[in-house]
Amino acid sequence: MHVGFAVNPVAGMGGRVGLKGTDGKVAEAVARGAEPRAPDRARRALERLAAVAPETWVSTAADPMGERLVREAGFEPVRAVDPFDGATPDPTETTAEHTARVVEAFVGGEDPVDLVLFVGGDGTATDVATALERTGSEVPMLGVPAGVKVYSSVFAVSPEDAAEVAASFSRTERREVMDIDEDAYREGEVNPELRAVAHVPVADDLQSSKQTASGTVESLAEGVADDIREREGEGVTFVLGPGSTVGAIKAELGFEPSPIGVDVWRDGEVVVRDGTEREILDALGDENVIVVSPIGGQGFVFGRGNPQLSPAVIRRCDLRIVASRTKLDDVRALRVDTDDPDLDAELSGWVRVRVGKFETRMMKIV
Repeated sequence: MHVGFAVNPVAGMGGRVGLKGTDGKVAEAVARGAEPRAPDRARRALERLAAVAPETWVSTAADPMGERLVREAGFEPVRAVDPFDGATPDPTETTAEHTARVVEAFVGGEDPVDLVLFVGGDGTATDVATALERTGSEVPMLGVPAGVKVYSSVFAVSPEDAAEVAASFSRTERREVMDIDEDAYREGEVNPELRAVAHVPVADDLQSSKQTASGTVESLAEGVADDIREREGEGVTFVLGPGSTVGAIKAELGFEPSPIGVDVWRDGEVVVRDGTEREILDALGDENVIVVSPIGGQGFVFGRGNPQLSPAVIRRCDLRIVASRTKLDDVRALRVDTDDPDLDAELSGWVRVRVGKFETRMMKIV
């Protein structure tokens, strides 16, 4: 197997600092204290690939787009291209054009790769798919999820799953690459657009495209809001995640939810609106409860669209999952991808999901 491995080093940096994405916002993310997410995700995928398929031939790009990480994982990397022409850029200076040059080098040489394995989000997926389409290549692509949104169905569920799929797939299918306007997204408008169609390895450990319809949630929101009101005066802090389902709960509590953001509620008032990871942590008290809803079609509770809910936040909170019946009907299981494999393991297992004013359903986090 010949794998072309490329990293978008700034993918996902805007998430925990409340930017909902990094497209055009890298400088602001850095100013807010954002830490790189993609390199660690890349390292996890590479280490798993080295464990399950150590004979893999890995081509990559000059740093900061992969070479050092590939070598540290135990492979002897083949530098397919230096998209920086000998310069040593800061990771924040990498662009879509650099990604395109790398992908074109992967598929355009005398020994084209069998798979383009990339680390990034929907924007990176669009860049990779566009470059493949421009070259006329039918080489498949597979994403290691590191972005904030991850709407496309070309990503594995986790970095480790990406390695497993890369090492074992035997066929491919055409899948959609989706992305959204991040400025509109920050204002609460979620309108995924088809950007490309690409060949992707077929495997169970791939996520489906996100679904936006979730059915009626009025009675669910009323029931959860009633439970929250019963705790007023006790100093319980409720961390209310993003999305339309939890948004209905926020509206039932009597405040305008921040667009696709995390709000913090305590004793009848909003403590933090559209909080960053740091702001959420600072607002937590002795007793804390996270209320989240899985993403329709994918089932992710953590790790897609809510990176502000970091492992540090999750570990200090009790978890309450809410979802409409129709949303749960569309997913086989719930998933988590918190950037902390130990926490993912702790969260896995059967959980009770609130589906109505009083009703619950048992679902498994895998």
